[in-house]
Amino acid sequence: MNRHVKPLLFFDERRFREDLNNCNPIPVFKNAIAAANSHFNARFHEGEQTANLIAERAGFMDLILRHAWAQFDWGKNICLIAVGGYGRGELHPQSDIDLMLLIRRGNPRRHQRSIEGFLTFLWDIQLKIGHSVRSLSECVAEARFDITIATNLMETRTIAGDEKLRLAMVKKTGPKRIWPDKQFFRAKWDEQIERHNKHGNTEYNLEPNIKEAPGGLRDIQMINWVAKRHFNVESLEELVGRDFLTPEEYLQLKRGEAFLWKVRYGLHLIAERPEERLQFDYQRKLAAMFGYHDSEERLGVEKFMQHYYQVVLSMRELNDVMLQYLDEAILRKDKAKNVYALNDRFQVRDNHIETLGEYIFAKYPSALLEIFCLLGENDKILGIRAATIRQIRQHRKLIGDDFRNEPQNKALFLRLLRCPHKMSTQLQRMTRYGILGRYLPEFGQIIGQTQHDLFHRYPVDAHTLQLIKNMRLFDRPEVAEEFPVAAHIYKNLPKPELGFIAGLYHDIAKGRGGDHSALGAMDAADFCRRHGLPSEEIKLIAWLVEHHLLMSNASQRTDISDPDVIYKFAKLVGNQLQLDYLFVLTVADITATNPTLWTAWKAALMHQLYSETKRALQRGLENPVDRSVWVDSNRLSAINQLAELGIDEESARAIWGNVDDEFFLRERADDIATYTAAIAAQGDSSDPVILIQDAGVEVPIATQIFIHTKGINNVFPTTAATLDHLQLNIQDARLHRDTEGHTFDTFYVLNENNEPFGQKTDMLLKIQRTLSETLKNPTPAMFNVNRRTPRHLKHFTMRTIASISNDIGKSATILEVITPDRPGLLAHLGRIFMQFRLRLLSAKIATLGERVEDVFSLVDMDYQPL
Repeated sequence: MNRHVKPLLFFDERRFREDLNNCNPIPVFKNAIAAANSHFNARFHEGEQTANLIAERAGFMDLILRHAWAQFDWGKNICLIAVGGYGRGELHPQSDIDLMLLIRRGNPRRHQRSIEGFLTFLWDIQLKIGHSVRSLSECVAEARFDITIATNLMETRTIAGDEKLRLAMVKKTGPKRIWPDKQFFRAKWDEQIERHNKHGNTEYNLEPNIKEAPGGLRDIQMINWVAKRHFNVESLEELVGRDFLTPEEYLQLKRGEAFLWKVRYGLHLIAERPEERLQFDYQRKLAAMFGYHDSEERLGVEKFMQHYYQVVLSMRELNDVMLQYLDEAILRKDKAKNVYALNDRFQVRDNHIETLGEYIFAKYPSALLEIFCLLGENDKILGIRAATIRQIRQHRKLIGDDFRNEPQNKALFLRLLRCPHKMSTQLQRMTRYGILGRYLPEFGQIIGQTQHDLFHRYPVDAHTLQLIKNMRLFDRPEVAEEFPVAAHIYKNLPKPELGFIAGLYHDIAKGRGGDHSALGAMDAADFCRRHGLPSEEIKLIAWLVEHHLLMSNASQRTDISDPDVIYKFAKLVGNQLQLDYLFVLTVADITATNPTLWTAWKAALMHQLYSETKRALQRGLENPVDRSVWVDSNRLSAINQLAELGIDEESARAIWGNVDDEFFLRERADDIATYTAAIAAQGDSSDPVILIQDAGVEVPIATQIFIHTKGINNVFPTTAATLDHLQLNIQDARLHRDTEGHTFDTFYVLNENNEPFGQKTDMLLKIQRTLSETLKNPTPAMFNVNRRTPRHLKHFTMRTIASISNDIGKSATILEVITPDRPGLLAHLGRIFMQFRLRLLSAKIATLGERVEDVFSLVDMDYQPL
C-alpha cells in the first residue's frame, strides 16, 4: 500500500484546529470521524476504487491520532506506531486501528499518565483500537518468541513521536537479528497450513472467511511477508524487478486483492462490525450492492459467489507458485539434489517434476497434458517445481480447438483417467493451473459456480472432482470398511474410467437452464465420440449422466419394499452393468454433495434398492414378483415365528384383524412377530403399545418406534409433534390401520446428530412415557413449536410447492411437498391432515439442506383417494 496518499480535500484541518481550541475536543473529534465515515462510504457506493478509500481512511486516521497525541505531554523517548494492516496503510470501515506505543526503555511510569489519558481519549471518541505498550527490548523478546508479533512489526509507520525509535526497533527485529529467512519462512508456512486446515483446506466453503480462508487476503499478505523479508523490499511491485513475480502475476495479484478489498469493505458496511465471514444473508446483500442481478438460469448471488470463488482460486494458485518458489530458494537451497530424467521433455529434481527447458511447452504443447500423466503414473513424484508451474500458466493459452482435436492429446487425457496414482489430485492441479477448464471448455464454465443452498456444500467443479476422488477411494481398504457395497462393486467394474467420465459430466450443464441431466448427457456423448470410445461405452456414459439422480430419488422418495416399485425401477435400469455403475456413481455423488447427507439410514435404503433390483434383473424382467405371493409368504413366516412363542395362528389373525396388505409387504416377518407378541401381552388394555429398538442387521441404521393404538384418532400428527418436541427426526413413517381404528404404525427416527439411539435406555423410557401420555391425552398446546429456526435456515426463502396425484394401483392420493425446512414441519403438516379429515398411509421424509422433499400417501376417512 502506497503510504503517500493524496491530500484529504474533504477535511478542513485548519477549521478542525480552530474548533479544538474553542470547544470541548471530544465532540469535535467525533463529528470529524462521523463526517469522514459518511464521505468515504458515499464514495464507495459511487464506485470509487476501494484501494483509494482504505488508503485515505488510514491517512485520515493518522491526522486524527496526531491531533489526539498533541492533547498530551509526552517528552522524548516515546512514539506512536501503526502496526499490522493499519501499519501497511490499509484501514477498512470496521477494522481495528492497531497501535503500539513504543518507549526506549522498559519502565513506562514516566509516561503512564499520558498513556492512560491518551487511550481513554481514543475510547471516548469511539475509536476501535488494538494497542500495546512495549519497550525496544520487549519488542525484540516478544517478536523472537511469537512469529505473529514479529510479522506485525515488519509493517509499521510512525504516527507521532520519535521516528528514530521506530527505525531502531525495525533494525533490532529484522532478519539479521531474529527470525532469519529459513526460520521465518518455515514458521509462516506452518502457520498457513494450520490456518487452511481450520477452513477445511478449501477455497469453497459455503460461508467463506474472506480474510483467513485459502485464497483469501491472508494468502496475499503471506506472499508479501515472506518475499519482502527474503528480498528486503518494501512493496510487491519491487518483486517484479527481482524476477520473483512476473508482470502478469503482479497484475493478477493486485486485481484479486482489489476485488477482495471491495468485498471486505462492503461486508463491513452491511454487517456494521468487523465481519470477515460471507454469511448467506450478506452474500445476497453484497450481490445486490455490486449489481449482480437474477436471470432465468441463475440467481444474482450465485453469479457473485462464482466470481468470488474464481478470484480466491486464482489467489491460491499464485500463493502455491510463490511459496513453491521460495521453498526451493530458501529451504531447499543447500540440499543435495537427486536429479533423473523421465524422457526428452521432463526430469525429476528433488522429487518434483520439471521441464528440461523453458521452450518445452512451446515446442511440445501436448506436454501440458503429459506432465499430469507422469505425475499420476509415478507415486514418487511429489509435485511440480515452481518454474514449471509458471511455464504451464504462461503456455496454457496454447490449448484451443486445434489442441483439443489433436489425437495425441485425446489419448493423453484418456491415459490420465487410467492413471494408478492420485488421478483425482492431478485433475485438481489441472483445474488450479487453468488446464482442465481450457481442455474441456464446458468444465471451465462451471468453475466456481455455486447453488445458493445448504444442500450443495461445494461449487459444481469442486463437487465434480470430489465425486471422482470418492470413486477412486472405494479401492482403499479403510474406505471399503465404511462403504463395503460400493467398494465391492467398484472393484469389479470392467472399466472404472467410464464412471469417471460420467462423474465429470453429471453436473456439467448446471446453470444453463433446462434439464441439466439431459444436457449433460449430450455433452458427455460428444466427449466420448471426440475421444473415440466405442458406441456401447458412449451409450452407457450418456445413460449414467442422464439418470444420475434416479437411484437417490427412488431410494428416498418411493416405497422400495413394494415389488411393483422395484420392477419399474429395474425396467428403467435395464441391466446389471448399468445398475453397478449407477450405484457407485450415486454413492460418490451423495457423499461429494455434502458428507453429512450419507447416513446409515440412507445407506441401508440404497443397499436395499440395489439388492432388490439385482434380484429382479436376475429373475428376468419378464417374470415380475406377484405382490400377493410376497404378502402371503411374509404373513406365513410371521405366523411360524409366533407359534414358537406360543401364539397360535387364530390369535395372531385376530390381532391383525383386517389390517391392509401393505403391513405385511413393508414390515419384516420377525418385526411383525415381535409387534404381535407385544400386542397379545397387552391383553384387553386400551393403553398404547409402544416398542422402541434399533433397526439394522449388522449396524444400527435408525431407531424404530412401533405404535399400536385402539380407538385413538390422529396418531400421526400427535406422534410427529411429540417426536419434534423430543428433538427427534422422522426418516420414514409406515402407517397402517384396520377398520376398527386399530393402528399398526412404525416410525424410523434419528436424534439431532442423525444417529440411532436405541442403546440409551433412559432416553427410550422417556420417549415411551411421553408418547403414551400424549397419545392418551393430546392437547392443542403440544402442536406449538418452541424451537427456533436455526440461523442458517432463516436466510433461504423459497415457495412451498405441493403437487397432488392419484396412485390408481394403490387406491391412494400422493401428496409431494417441497418446502423450506423448519422445526415442527411434520407436526404442522399432520395437523393440516387432521383438519381436513385425511388418513395418512405412509410418509417418505427427505431433508436436503435448507429444504425438505416429503411424499405422503393419503386417503379420506373411508379409505378412498381424494
